[in-house]
Amino acid sequence: MKLPSKSQWRQFFKVLTKKEGIVFFIFLFLFFSSFLFLSINFYFKNTEIKPAEGGTYIEGVVGSPRFINPIYAEASDVDRDLVEIIFSGLMKYSPEGQIIPDLTKEYKILEEGKVYEFYLKENVLWHDGEELGADDIVFTIKTIQNPDFKSPLRVNWLGVEVEKISEKALRFKLKNPSAVFLENCTVKIIPEHIWKDISPQNFPLAIYNLKPVGSGPYKLKNIIQDQQGNIKSLDLIRNQNYFGQSPYLSQISFQFFESEEDLIEAAKKGEIKGFSLTSIKNLPICDLGLNFYSLSLPRYFAIFFNLNPPASGSKVLSEKEVRQALNYGTNKEKIVKEVLGGRGKVVDSPILPEIYGFEKPSKVYEFNPEQAKEILENAGFIEIENGKRAKIIEKEPAFQFKSNLKLGSQGTEVKELQKCLAKDPEVYPEGEITGYFGQLTKKAVIRFQEKYREEILEPVGIEKGTGLVRKTTRAKLNEICFEPPEETLPLKFSLTTVDQPILIEVASLLQSQWEELGAEVEIETFNVSTLEREIIKPRSYEALLFGEVLGAIPDPFPFWSSLQKRDPGLNLAMYENKKCDKLLEEIRQSLDEEVRKEKLEEFQELLIEDAPALFLYNPDYLYLVSKEIKGIDVKIVTSPSKRFIGIEDWYIKTKRAWR
Repeated sequence: MKLPSKSQWRQFFKVLTKKEGIVFFIFLFLFFSSFLFLSINFYFKNTEIKPAEGGTYIEGVVGSPRFINPIYAEASDVDRDLVEIIFSGLMKYSPEGQIIPDLTKEYKILEEGKVYEFYLKENVLWHDGEELGADDIVFTIKTIQNPDFKSPLRVNWLGVEVEKISEKALRFKLKNPSAVFLENCTVKIIPEHIWKDISPQNFPLAIYNLKPVGSGPYKLKNIIQDQQGNIKSLDLIRNQNYFGQSPYLSQISFQFFESEEDLIEAAKKGEIKGFSLTSIKNLPICDLGLNFYSLSLPRYFAIFFNLNPPASGSKVLSEKEVRQALNYGTNKEKIVKEVLGGRGKVVDSPILPEIYGFEKPSKVYEFNPEQAKEILENAGFIEIENGKRAKIIEKEPAFQFKSNLKLGSQGTEVKELQKCLAKDPEVYPEGEITGYFGQLTKKAVIRFQEKYREEILEPVGIEKGTGLVRKTTRAKLNEICFEPPEETLPLKFSLTTVDQPILIEVASLLQSQWEELGAEVEIETFNVSTLEREIIKPRSYEALLFGEVLGAIPDPFPFWSSLQKRDPGLNLAMYENKKCDKLLEEIRQSLDEEVRKEKLEEFQELLIEDAPALFLYNPDYLYLVSKEIKGIDVKIVTSPSKRFIGIEDWYIKTKRAWR
């Protein structure tokens, strides 16, 4: 069929009246409008918005990188953040906190958990183009295990043998079965070809600590330093050869600040697009129209009572009743509300049942100051002055006169008698200590008896001293010659914590709450490095306000086994309970989730009854990110650096694509 020519169309419009022409054009407009509408509608119904490549994300952090190296990064939040993005591990965490394969294609658990075999993915490349293989994993683990390298991760790999099976397979042999070993395998791997010729002494000094070569989704582009050599910022670009999903963001930049206040000021100016907060007090300042993420972190803050305090320390916390009373006398809800601004949860157990899905403990120390005071009263801690409490402890004297002594007696009791009488020059001016009861000693005894006539002579109807040491004389000698047969134990101890605003505020609130019970508490604060080196390592504290971070797989062994009482163990309460020790071993070795759950709950009950610690709260992890950054889906993080889990899914730009 042939369409009308141009001249024919012109003739067509001449035939139409003016009114008919208007109607024609109206219908023609409606036709094209409908066609356009239907086309657009069809397009939108059959396409969807998807992330597109491109865009730069800028993260602000407090601190500066020193070791962008998995071997040492554990000691610094900044280093851990960068290692998380630049490197990969055999295993990794999912956004839900589960442990899933990363470099691993497949793994096998053999011999009831004593052997683990890993088979690597093919064609995994380092950022410099070299291929990653089993040799790199073996090298990394053996470097961590070697004490000469002084890696903080070494404790996790003690007693583990690693061997290469093939270029893409390796085997770990454990002394005992382990349910938590897979979590150890989230450790990031370093390239053997870069590090193999660097000695342990030069390892911390190597240039590759600040020029990392990894296998993660992003690789180093450049580092910017000021004139003094301080690192001010660092840029990472997308790893085009990444073995996993290719990231959407083209670049991630980190800017480094000396304080949280400087970081917030930069956020106000729009210089950064995301940051985390350590102080809840700064949250109101940060009303900058950002998305606010409150992430669950399996950690808790607690008071660890030192059950074996230093020689110069208070012994009062060694008493179980005192620890239980302090638990009942602590208003945890008030701490969460006033100090954390409600951004946290009260904690009553060391296994965090709300996070891991366990049963809550049957015994909970609900805030009850009256019950706390009653426990203290029953334990012998009575009010003495100014509302303070103390316990009067009766003591056996170091020595007591038990024999009748007279002229001619000799031995230890005579010597102690002479020592006692010599303390009073009016009674025994000669002061000779011979161990023999002679005339001088007899005269001294007579003077002593007559000096204390009312208590020694009158009760037996004698007017003058006899010089014989018998019942009433012995009683008075025992009373004044030796230390009082009682000791006053004040309800007094020190509370040590980190010199950080939130922890100082928590300590002050605890101090006031415990003073209501009659306790006298002195607060001591130290910076983190001093606290860990000089206070925690030698266990030189009475009560310690500190935090513990758990893993994706709950393993209380490092924190509560009696084998972990000494550094580098983390049993900060110096707690020892044989039944708990047995349970902790079984929990760590069992691969049966139901068995582990049952034993964890049993351990929980025993520990809470003994009250070696006062569990306080689990703070929310606060992360603020620009609304232009999408795709953030992490829910549970085992450490702050894990906020970057799934960073390859973050995006700024979008596009429409057919469904």
